[in-house]
Amino acid sequence: MKCIKIHPADNVAVALSDLAEGEAVSIQDNYTVTASERIARGHKLALSDIKKGDAIVKYGNPIAFATMDIKKGDWVHTHNAHTGLREEDSFHYDHKVFPLPETAKRSFQGYRRKDGRVGIRNELWILPVVGCVNSIAQALVNENQALVKGSIDGLYTFPHPFGCSQLGDDLTQTGKLLTALVNHPNAGGVLVLGLGCENLTLPLFKELLGPYDPARVKFLICQEAENEMEEGAGLLSELAAYAGGFLREEIDASELVVGMKCGGSDGLSGITANPAVGRFSDRLIALGGSTILTEVPEMFGAESILFERCESQAVFEKAVRMIEDFKHYFTAHGQVVYENPSPGNKEGGITTLEDKSCGCVQKGGSAQIVDVLNYAEPVTKKGLNLLSGPGNDLVSSTVLTAAGAHLILFTTGRGTPFGAPAPTVKISTNTPLFEKKRAWIDFNAGTVAAGESLDDAGERLLDFVLEIASGKRTKAEERGFREISIFKDGVTL
Repeated sequence: MKCIKIHPADNVAVALSDLAEGEAVSIQDNYTVTASERIARGHKLALSDIKKGDAIVKYGNPIAFATMDIKKGDWVHTHNAHTGLREEDSFHYDHKVFPLPETAKRSFQGYRRKDGRVGIRNELWILPVVGCVNSIAQALVNENQALVKGSIDGLYTFPHPFGCSQLGDDLTQTGKLLTALVNHPNAGGVLVLGLGCENLTLPLFKELLGPYDPARVKFLICQEAENEMEEGAGLLSELAAYAGGFLREEIDASELVVGMKCGGSDGLSGITANPAVGRFSDRLIALGGSTILTEVPEMFGAESILFERCESQAVFEKAVRMIEDFKHYFTAHGQVVYENPSPGNKEGGITTLEDKSCGCVQKGGSAQIVDVLNYAEPVTKKGLNLLSGPGNDLVSSTVLTAAGAHLILFTTGRGTPFGAPAPTVKISTNTPLFEKKRAWIDFNAGTVAAGESLDDAGERLLDFVLEIASGKRTKAEERGFREISIFKDGVTL
């Protein structure tokens, strides 16, 4: 099969491999279309004549409007189609429930914490409160690798440029993000490293952090230390002694929390990798687990697909407010809400934000949405959660970790090497990327384009996720790639 029509109502198909000019391709139901020009893999082919102003339909939803007459067999992309998004829109609650798959009981080998929570890694983390101490944090990591032994899986720090010269919501947001990372169950012990004169003072940080276990969380203010390297090494040794007491044990899959993210998307993202992640999400939720979907700007144009699955009117209203708040964020900065997709997305076949969004939300599967979370707010309800955050890869992966994701599933059509603090599983939308970037990609969903069913891919992904949760390292972990990025929207002094 060289072309796929995703939904019966679609008037475009997606090329699964490059099509030559004049090449006849069979679509489902023995329908044949001849390409009037070369059409690259992931790009769209008109299945019928589309008049100027008519909707271009993909995933069963309008994803653009024709800016000129388009003939059957023509390439459909940015040169002849335009977004239909507006800054203002209205929504209504039309509740729908879809059945979840039957799934046999599953488990993984994880770490049970003293407060009852579960981690899939037992790491030591150094968290700088302010960018001024990033170098000290990295030096402490470099000089104390001997602590990584026994059940301790690693020693890491996550540098960032914030924590000082910030005001108001920005400062609070930085504090909430960092304290959420302190509380992450993948960290068996955490050293919070400050300078001493930053805006994010130790008393403010502790206030945002709330109750904590002093055996698990230590603090070091570098200006107050005579020798911060010696004192830091001593505190890390204490944390290692504490964390080393945790051992892997069998944990029910219902306690797993998985974040879902896409980046460097292409025209196959919404056909292979994203819906495969959606099938995984439904299976984990059927087992009693939790998943998190973020990237709010990449929900624009596909809101109704999500809103109809909000489990209650109250959840629906929270979801609408999240979308409207993010649209206001765009317009308050003089930006239009449809300033997306990226150049790489367009090169890969994504035409408009609606096109990208309809593919993006496929990661959410068909489960009910049980909650809508603010930035850096933790997951508290089992099931599918929406999380407020931008589409930027590093920012959204960081906030997924902060919300409590044990690991992150990251689908990509073009590839990316980075890793979040939580293990980050890279899933390729196409097999050529998997074969080319084996040092980046953990899991190939391009097999769906070659005939594997989405249900089989989702089941295979569930198996793989449970391996990662039990200690198998991702490609990013193998290379030590760990980064954070904090959402900023205010004045820097």
